[in-house]
Amino acid sequence: MAPRAAIFGCAGLRLSAAERAFFTDADPWGFILFARNIDSPDQARALTDELRACVGRAAPVLVDQEGGRVARLRPPHWRAWRDVRAMISGLAVAAAAEALRLRYRLIAAELRGVGVDVNCAPLLDVAQPGGAAFLRDRALGEDAATVARLGRAVRDGLEAGGVAPVIKHIPGHGRGDADSHLRLPVARADRAALDAVDFAAFRPHADAAMAMSAHVLYPALDPDACATFSPIVVEAIRRDIGFNGLLITDDIEMGALAGAMDARAARALAAGCDVVLHCSADMAGMQAVAAAAPPLCGRSLARAEAAMARRDPEPLDVAQAERALTALTGGLADA
Repeated sequence: MAPRAAIFGCAGLRLSAAERAFFTDADPWGFILFARNIDSPDQARALTDELRACVGRAAPVLVDQEGGRVARLRPPHWRAWRDVRAMISGLAVAAAAEALRLRYRLIAAELRGVGVDVNCAPLLDVAQPGGAAFLRDRALGEDAATVARLGRAVRDGLEAGGVAPVIKHIPGHGRGDADSHLRLPVARADRAALDAVDFAAFRPHADAAMAMSAHVLYPALDPDACATFSPIVVEAIRRDIGFNGLLITDDIEMGALAGAMDARAARALAAGCDVVLHCSADMAGMQAVAAAAPPLCGRSLARAEAAMARRDPEPLDVAQAERALTALTGGLADA
């Protein structure tokens, strides 16, 4: 049977007996790690091995490792990075693109070293006046063309390192007027503005294997449901942006959403999302999502299989990559 249309987190540095039993029974498509799960290289590698052993296959293991404020692997075992905005500030676009490619090639090497093969990056949200502050220092730029170009460099670096990127937050969180971790953001722009800016940053990435949905309400598209819950917005993602890869929800537990966990999962899948992401490792919540999320099938299964088809890293001279990055950034890559 195909794996379940879900991605789950775990509570600590090793799996509990209850987690092992649940993951074996539920057979989620993949897993996601957070700082609570990562202490040392040996420990993290043992945990990713243990997660895959539960389901008996090379299941994808995800992480949010943008570097800077959003980083799950941190010193002393892994590099400390400046926020993207600080690192590329003042660089010409071509230099910024090369710096980002090198940055994410090095990040990919660190991730593969502990068994992580999916990174929730690049962030393709275009920074907008009035948009939520929590995204601004993570944004690649303030216009769609720059964001699209720099996002491609991030993808190139990750893919060369055998790590699959997840573009986010489709179709664009940059206009959202709140932090979706806390409450539902609203992007108050007409359809033409969304198409010209927000969608435009994602459109050159329509070939991406995976994307993460935005828990954002777009009244010009659907005044009643945020993107994750809206068949109308998901259709726009597929038709107007042209994205046909695996569509993963942002964390289904976030404050932007309402309702019981099983209802949230069912609603997201009914809207057209392929996989439900549940991050906290709350057992009752995971059980509810598992009850609502069926095994992957049809187009969703094909997209999931395609997303994991290429995970072989190319050779990397780490010292040379570090020197090249330092030359481009003047040493401002590291925090």
